[in-house]
Amino acid sequence: MSETGVRLRLDIAYDGAAFSGWARQPGLRTVQGALETALATVFTRWGEPPQLTVAGRTDAGVHATGQVAHLDLSAEQWDALRGKRGSGRSPLDGLVKRVNGIAAPEGDVVVTRASVAPDGFDARFSPLWRRYSYRIADADAPHDPRRRGHTVWHPTRLDPAAMERGALRLLGLHDFATFCKPREGATTIRTLQEFRWDREPDGVLVARLQADAFCHSMVRAMVGATIAVGEGRFGADRLEELRVAETRTSEFKVAPAKGLTLTEVGYPADDELAARASQTRARRGAADGGGTVGG
Repeated sequence: MSETGVRLRLDIAYDGAAFSGWARQPGLRTVQGALETALATVFTRWGEPPQLTVAGRTDAGVHATGQVAHLDLSAEQWDALRGKRGSGRSPLDGLVKRVNGIAAPEGDVVVTRASVAPDGFDARFSPLWRRYSYRIADADAPHDPRRRGHTVWHPTRLDPAAMERGALRLLGLHDFATFCKPREGATTIRTLQEFRWDREPDGVLVARLQADAFCHSMVRAMVGATIAVGEGRFGADRLEELRVAETRTSEFKVAPAKGLTLTEVGYPADDELAARASQTRARRGAADGGGTVGG
């Protein structure tokens, strides 16, 4: 029997349409709730059920293709998992198959990979960045009914060049209070590393955003603001003025959740994971508990 427990990394994808966000909530179906219920079933005979720590708590209706979480197994749980391996199958492959079968037989949440986490890995505190995409089919793009679940249909033509100019006004280290739903004791200071708009070959407009972390509703608010620029309601300079004001406003609408997908979480090299986690806790933990919320 091993002397210590093991931390596992889970890579996760989900269609957010049927979920009330990531975070566990009584009486509601959430991604965390579905996965932790499955884990509790898998380890029902071996101590306290494992709980998940996630890289970014997505809002209701937001999707993910590159979500990351970690869980800690006790020595007993790890030995039980290793003892259940079938012929030619690794214990982690078996865990993925069982969790997926229990959590969502219909397949709207899938653990795509499980691995033993490197020393110092923390899904929440170790990331260097989170990356999202947002899809809009405006009047110049086909409205493909097969993709309606993760593409927003916009009735008029948008100007992607103007939207790009607006997005550029938001890059850098700023207080993003204008674009964040207030949370008591939470900081709204973030570093927005990338925000660009492109029209894909199929005509759909896709935004790509990357930041060290995103506060509550920040991504969809910034997307909504650049949509207002693309509609010609105000210019890129006005978007910068709104950011500097650091005050919530009704001059633009927060974009719908279904167009948003968490696509990737970036981590440093293995030997830098612990230092990164410590740095993040020191900088942000006292202010908002280290939480990272996308949407």
